[in-house]
Amino acid sequence: QVQLVESGGGLVQAGGSLRLSCALSSRVFEQYIMSWFRQAPGKEREFVSAITQGSHVTAYADSVKGRFTISRDDAKNSAFLQMHNLKPEDTAVYYCAADRSVGIKRDEYDHDYWGQGTQITVST
Repeated sequence: QVQLVESGGGLVQAGGSLRLSCALSSRVFEQYIMSWFRQAPGKEREFVSAITQGSHVTAYADSVKGRFTISRDDAKNSAFLQMHNLKPEDTAVYYCAADRSVGIKRDEYDHDYWGQGTQITVST
């Protein structure tokens, strides 16, 4: 059974940085597109970023472009989200998602597997 485990969340001051990690328990990690979503209190889950197989293509939400960087390490079965210049509006539960489709999917319903989420709180 495929499992995703996120780590790296926490409390940070505005302007600070955090790095999220997502480990996928699969022998074929390289076949998965890895994505990050987030859900703020009272809001719907929204797309943040994604990276395709082989790191050929990356995508970002406009709200994080230029501040967040997604990457993956197939040897470690892991994906990462490096976040800089964090803002209070980045406060949310961040979820890692994985799917073996072709092309990046920004809709949360198009993903096969989800992690349990990790909380990020950005204080002013």
